Amino acid sequence: MELKVVKIEKPANVNIILGMSHFIKTVEDIYEAMVNTVPGIKFGVAFCESSGPALVRYAGTDEEMIELAKKNAFALSAGHSFIVCLAPGFYPINVLNAIKNVPEVCRIFCATANDVEVIIAETEQGRGILGVIDGLKSKGIETEKDIEERKAFLRRIGYKF
Repeated sequence: MELKVVKIEKPANVNIILGMSHFIKTVEDIYEAMVNTVPGIKFGVAFCESSGPALVRYAGTDEEMIELAKKNAFALSAGHSFIVCLAPGFYPINVLNAIKNVPEVCRIFCATANDVEVIIAETEQGRGILGVIDGLKSKGIETEKDIEERKAFLRRIGYKF
């Protein structure tokens, strides 16, 4: 077995959702969940088929995000994994529960705009995701001032009142 690190390639303003599923219809079902949850959403989704022709299957509403999802899924080449790339201005918080409720979705590894590294195990049979590095190592514990700033930020962007 060999361990590899695959960096997700994306612009800083693009959010991704990385997960595991179990069936080829994942692409169509995630597509439907996305467009039914946020009308007009711009995204791409790609799924690594793990049997038969073992292709990267894809769909979406935005050509740039579709290409980004395909590129990253193929770089991962981990059976049954999927990646959703959200165009700038669209966020995981608005679609995450819909994706989790897709019957064949087994796990979400991350939903983030941070830099992501995916830890991959590769054997003679194939590849699998062991986990992700999502963003930076913690630098400390928040202070009272940090708490005030966090709460103010969430209210300023409309997530809390």
